[in-house]
Amino acid sequence: MASAPEKSKIPRHVALIMDGNGRWARSRKMLRAMGHREGVESVREIVRVGSEVGVEFLTLYAFSVENWQRPAAEVATLMRFLESFLKNEVPELHRNNVRLHAIGRLNDLPKRVQAQLHKSIEATKENTGLTLILALSYGGRVEIVEAVRSLIREVQEGRLDAAQIDENAFSHHLYTRYYPDPDLLIRTSGEMRLSNFLLWQLSYTEIYVTKTLWPDFRRAEFLAALADYAGRQRRFGKV
Repeated sequence: MASAPEKSKIPRHVALIMDGNGRWARSRKMLRAMGHREGVESVREIVRVGSEVGVEFLTLYAFSVENWQRPAAEVATLMRFLESFLKNEVPELHRNNVRLHAIGRLNDLPKRVQAQLHKSIEATKENTGLTLILALSYGGRVEIVEAVRSLIREVQEGRLDAAQIDENAFSHHLYTRYYPDPDLLIRTSGEMRLSNFLLWQLSYTEIYVTKTLWPDFRRAEFLAALADYAGRQRRFGKV
C-alpha cells in the first residue's frame, strides 16, 4: 500500500476539482445520481486521509455557479445529497478533528441547505485539525468581481486610499481571505481546465491531473498525487 510523503513535503493546502461522477455512472449504466452518491464516499475518504497525513486545508469544488444551469432534477438531487452530507457527516468530522468552512455565494443555496450548513459549521468550529472548505455556488470570476466591488465601496466611503490597493489588499477581499493559497490542485477525470475555480489563488499552485474519475479517487490515488507533489521543486517564478 502506498505511504504518505514525509511531513515536510505534505502540501499545506490542497484544492480539488471533483470531476467525473456522471461519466462513472454512465459507464455502469446507472443514473447520474448514483455517481454523485458514490462521489460522497470519495469525499469522506479523502478528508480522512488528508487529516491523517497532515494537510491543513482541503478545498473541494462541490458546486459551481454554472452548475445551477443543469437540469432542475439533477440540481435538486445534488442539493439533497449536500444537505444529507452536511447533517450526517458531523460525527465523522469530529472523529477526524475536522472543522467545516464554506465559500461562495452561499445565499444562493436553498434555505434548508443554508441552515444545515450553518449548523454543521457551528458544530465543528472547535475542532483543531484539517479545515474542510466547501466551495458552494462558487465561481472564480464572480469572486473577483465581488472583491472589486468591495474595494470600490471602501474607497468611496473614505476607508481606503486607492493608492493602497495592491495584491495583498485585493486578496483580503476574496472569499478565501482567511486561508493560504493552495499548494496543490488536483483534478480528476483527465480534463485539462480550471473550470472557473480559484482563478486568483492558483497563480503558483502545482497542478496534478489524473484520468481517474472522482468516485474511484480514493486513498491510493490521493497518496500518489501527494507523492508527485513531494517530488516537485517550487520556484514561484524564480530561478
